[in-house]
Amino acid sequence: MKHVYANLLGVWVNLSKDDKCVMGPNMTSPTLWWEENAEIWSPSKREEHTMYQLDYIQIHYKGKDYRINPIFIQIVEG
Repeated sequence: MKHVYANLLGVWVNLSKDDKCVMGPNMTSPTLWWEENAEIWSPSKREEHTMYQLDYIQIHYKGKDYRINPIFIQIVEG
């Protein structure tokens, strides 16, 4: 089984263990998000030098919304 972990505010959490967690542009479960191509938001053309132009993943976890860089996602099998 694959587990999707994210570093949220400095703490690594297993998003796959929370039945209410959704993520990505389609707001699907972490496992489904991974199986369906792990889509992230990424501008096709960067026009400004702002944080708004950085790649990110939207995550809804334990009643809070997070917007994190994809480098803070890890997939663990086992």
